[in-house]
Amino acid sequence: MSNTINFTIRDREKPVRGSPAMIIWGIVLIVLIMIVSTMFYTVQAEYQGIVLRFGKYIKTVEPGLHFKLPMGIDEVHLVPVRRQLKQEFGFGSPGATSRTQYASSRAEQEGERNMVSGDLNAATVEWIIQFRVMDPQQFLFRVRNPETTLRNISESVMRAVVGDRTVDEVITVGRQEIESVALTQMQEVVNLYQLGLIIDQVQLKDVNPPRKVQPSFNEVNQAQQEREQMINIANGEYNRVIPRARGEAEQRIQSAEGYALRRINEAQGEVSRFNAVLAEYIKAPDVTRQRLYLETLATVIPNMGGKYVIDHEATQILPLLQLHERGQQ
Repeated sequence: MSNTINFTIRDREKPVRGSPAMIIWGIVLIVLIMIVSTMFYTVQAEYQGIVLRFGKYIKTVEPGLHFKLPMGIDEVHLVPVRRQLKQEFGFGSPGATSRTQYASSRAEQEGERNMVSGDLNAATVEWIIQFRVMDPQQFLFRVRNPETTLRNISESVMRAVVGDRTVDEVITVGRQEIESVALTQMQEVVNLYQLGLIIDQVQLKDVNPPRKVQPSFNEVNQAQQEREQMINIANGEYNRVIPRARGEAEQRIQSAEGYALRRINEAQGEVSRFNAVLAEYIKAPDVTRQRLYLETLATVIPNMGGKYVIDHEATQILPLLQLHERGQQ
């Protein structure tokens, strides 16, 4: 009885081992789960999926849940076709979503923004390009590292555009033209390389002379602004004085012309009157002479002061005239 009890206790203490069939089925189940988990994938709303089968392009899928062959037979590349991407040159913003958004080191950023203008002056140029993926197949398969290639294209084009202009145009008045020309040339090169990208915008950020010459450049700008101010003041004074002088000159010219016309008309009238008198004088000289004499007296006498009519034989008339009292008055 005692031996039987001890045997039973020893059997319960022995570990229970699974059969080989159960182990195999467990492995098969795990493999099936892994296979099934790799057969489905999700494409986000801003992406398109490029499906490759043994490295060969099969199809492009839109956002949603999709099926593919497992175990690496099908491979899916997600491309952000509905998102606007950007690259920064000469500086870097925190929180970048792409490793090619800006240069990785400070030295590379310094190299990107240091440029030479067409008049051999140095300038620091910082800019941004915004672009989108239009053709995912070209973006993935035409060029190795397309975003890095785009950075090289952008830097090359910007240096060429800046090199065709003076430093004053780059820093002040030519910014919009530089952005427009650079955008056009970048898009041409991108299309030539078939990167599958479209560039939406090129925007210049900070454009300044080098720090070492910044004070001198500011003085030059201030002098130019003062010159422009003085030119504007001079133009204002010119616009104020010259029209007035022209008006006064025109007025004097018109007055002179009017005076000349009046004198000519008066002279012609005098000539006509003299000719008429001469014709009458020829007809009756004595009568005409007497009439001219009387007309002259009629014109002169009213302008005279006191008038005295005396006999030419009269004597001692001075006391009667009272000249002394008239002189005191």
